[in-house]
Amino acid sequence: MNPLLHLDHTLDEVDPPRWPEPEADATRLVSTVHALRRVKLGDLSPGDLRMLVAQRVALHCTLPLAALLLLEEPLLDATFHPGDLLLTAVGVQDSAWALLPDLRERLSTVIAGLPDADLTELPRGSTGELARFTGRRAPQR
Repeated sequence: MNPLLHLDHTLDEVDPPRWPEPEADATRLVSTVHALRRVKLGDLSPGDLRMLVAQRVALHCTLPLAALLLLEEPLLDATFHPGDLLLTAVGVQDSAWALLPDLRERLSTVIAGLPDADLTELPRGSTGELARFTGRRAPQR
C-alpha cells in the first residue's frame, strides 16, 4: 500500500482492524497512540510519526511517511532533539525496511552525506546506529 495515496484516510481505515477505545486506565502513551490511529495520515506531525514508528504501529504506512520527511530534512527535530525521527526510523527492524528497499537506499545515501559535524550533535551511540543502517563504517568522534 502506498500511504501517499491514502493521506485523507486514517490508520484505522487503511490498517484494519480498527482499534477499540483504550481502557479507562490506559497510560498516556497508549491513549495517544490509539488517538493517532484516528488522525488522517496527511495530518500526522513529525512527532506523531516518531511516536507511531517507535511503537511499531502500522509500519507499512508510518515508516514510508517518516522516511519521506527525513529525505528532505534528515536531522528533523520531531519531539526531543534534532535527529530523533531519524534515529527512531533507522532503529526499526530490518524486516520492515525490507518492504521499502528504494526508500532505505535513498535514506542511506542521505545519511552518508551528512557532515560529521552534524553527527557529533546526536546522542552517544547514534553514529553506530546510522552506520549499521547504511552498512557503512561509523565516523570516529
